[in-house]
Amino acid sequence: MSTSSRQVVSTAKAPAALGPYSQAIIANGLVFVSGQIPINPASGEIEAQDISGQTEQALKNLEAILVESGSSISNVVKTTCFLDDINEWPAMNEVYAKVFHTAPPARSAFEVAKLPKNAKVEIEAIAKLN
Repeated sequence: MSTSSRQVVSTAKAPAALGPYSQAIIANGLVFVSGQIPINPASGEIEAQDISGQTEQALKNLEAILVESGSSISNVVKTTCFLDDINEWPAMNEVYAKVFHTAPPARSAFEVAKLPKNAKVEIEAIAKLN
């Protein structure tokens, strides 16, 4: 793949990548958003302690990257949600449903042993461009 068919997306309205990866990549009319944990980009910290607040912040970060890329929450076609405790799925799902209330995207959700910065949730997405 040539570099001209691939574009890096970066915004200060979402946390900077914690490693050698991009916040998102645009390729072939799609936006691939890296997993977003609930870091508040203004403070650089995870402020919410509960799954609901952390889910809300992770989704805000996801949306900021989508907007920067020329897409939106309504264009998301697939998400993957990683939780450190699958028993918190109902509370995560309640917040998630408020954001993806109309024609929600395809989704997978998994419990994982641990997430970066001890987050409770991480959400990645694939969306089409506007």
